[in-house]
Order: sequence, then structure tokens, then C-alpha cells
Amino acid sequence: MARGWESKDIESQQELREAERRPEQTMSAIDQQRLSLELTRKRVAGDLQRATHPRHRMQVEDALAHLDAQIAALDAPDQPPK
Repeated sequence: MARGWESKDIESQQELREAERRPEQTMSAIDQQRLSLELTRKRVAGDLQRATHPRHRMQVEDALAHLDAQIAALDAPDQPPK
């Protein structure tokens, strides 16, 4: 019977450690998403500098505005994403 209590204690300790790790993983995922968006934004901004055709410039500007909105949504997590 003592052995059963030990395994339950170990199991609860493992669950506690997992619960403590989850917020860090969530923040890490948000940081990774922000980094990805910022790198994409940098590439799209470079595309905008090289774009010469008016329609292409308009598409790239729209893409840049969309990326800015996604980055802003990460900064304000209470608002739903657009």
C-alpha cells in the first residue's frame, strides 16, 4: 500500500511541474509568432521598396497593413484577431 501512495505522490509532482511549464511555453509560442511576423514584415517592406507596378505596390501595401494589424493584436491580447 505504501508503494501506491509513492507513485501517486510522484505523479502529482510531475503534474505540478507540467503545470508550471505551460505558461512559459505559451509565452514562448507568442514570442515565436511575433518574431515570425516581424521577419515577414521586414521582407514585405523590402518588397515594397522594390515594387514598381502600381497594382503590385498596392498588394504589398495591403500585406504590410495586415502584418501590422497582426503584430498589434499580439500587443493587445484582449482584442480578437483581425
